[in-house]
Amino acid sequence: MPGRRRHDPRRPGLAVTRRRFVIVGGGVTGASAASTLRGEGFDGEILLVGDEPDLPYERPPLSKEWLARTEPPLVVYPEDWYADNAVELLTGTRVTALDRSEREVTLSGGATLGFDALLIATGGQARRLPGLSDVCEDRVHHLRTRADSDALRSRLTPGERLVVLGGGFVGCEVAATARKLGVEVTILEMAAAPLERALGTELGGLFAGIHRAAGVDLRCGERVESVARTGDGLVVHTDRGALECSTLLVAAGLVRDTEMWAAAGVPCADGVLVDAGCRTGVPGVFAAGDVVAHDHPRYGRLRVEHHDSAVRQGAVAARNMLGAGAEFDEPHWFWSDQYDHTLQSYGGVGEPDLDETVIRGRPEEGSFVRFGLSAGRVVSVLGLNRRAEVMAGRRLVLSGHPVPAEQLRDESVDLRRLLRRPARA
Repeated sequence: MPGRRRHDPRRPGLAVTRRRFVIVGGGVTGASAASTLRGEGFDGEILLVGDEPDLPYERPPLSKEWLARTEPPLVVYPEDWYADNAVELLTGTRVTALDRSEREVTLSGGATLGFDALLIATGGQARRLPGLSDVCEDRVHHLRTRADSDALRSRLTPGERLVVLGGGFVGCEVAATARKLGVEVTILEMAAAPLERALGTELGGLFAGIHRAAGVDLRCGERVESVARTGDGLVVHTDRGALECSTLLVAAGLVRDTEMWAAAGVPCADGVLVDAGCRTGVPGVFAAGDVVAHDHPRYGRLRVEHHDSAVRQGAVAARNMLGAGAEFDEPHWFWSDQYDHTLQSYGGVGEPDLDETVIRGRPEEGSFVRFGLSAGRVVSVLGLNRRAEVMAGRRLVLSGHPVPAEQLRDESVDLRRLLRRPARA
């Protein structure tokens, strides 16, 4: 049964129920939810169940600083934070079943946990391509966990040859890190440009130039047909020829962990379906982070895999577990570091049709900000190597002030001035 009964010393002979909240998923979403619950004054039990052996940690550095060994430990909170805040950690433990009617989950060891509210924050797994792991398990890698990053790092030594299947953010970030470590890198991307799905062909082409200038052999529109083992590595056969390498990284996206939840009757469709408040539709069951398909008040149904969204959704879910009416309605925010370049985007995911796009700076020189306008207001901002201006643009999005396009385009205009009051034409 949900919760645990304890004696109330203020009322002799009366037993009261102490509420129990169970969070399934040991990443930033779960840690954010636990922290928010305590911050909002929840004094019941919090159990955080994670299938990895580590404390909850940040994932973005796995393809960058942690992979290059320039990042300190990745943990969200140190171990004593959980004890100090009475958050019980069950690491190295999987949830294997959910019983909605009994409001309990079954753990990998066979024990069951009753709950008053459950948060699903399990994220997903790196997509596998059929048969590749059978070719040569120690040379075919994926990147989702700290253990994955550590295993890949052991293969990235100067002079080694790495082939990356997929030119999305993970593939491009690993390629950049590997080049800095002296590894010979080839990226195979089916689309016309890397990052095309997220940024479009034009900006994707800009990043293609960045990678090629760094010595990456970037091959777009090339399809992998098979992978075979050789005496000292692998050979990747494509529709244009063959590539030899010592290590292969499959960076083909994320498969969300929905199978068990769907089997238990939680609505799923390439993600656990949640409303704007991270409610699943099953009483007492919430979901947040990479695992969800979220009904955003502004953009409609979205599936995103961004760190900022995961943290904020965890906080929204926690407040609603306590009975609040919170919504995750902010524009989406993400960033990517590749070589010495920083890309930042706010409000660009699922953005409706724009009236106008304004460029400030020089894309051909790798330094610009792109503003998306609707009804004269800034609704999205994307910048490369323009951190301060992106942050000013982010505040313009939130302000809702009308801003003349010519002032955004004019680099002599201090964007911070436009924040103080609505601009005039």
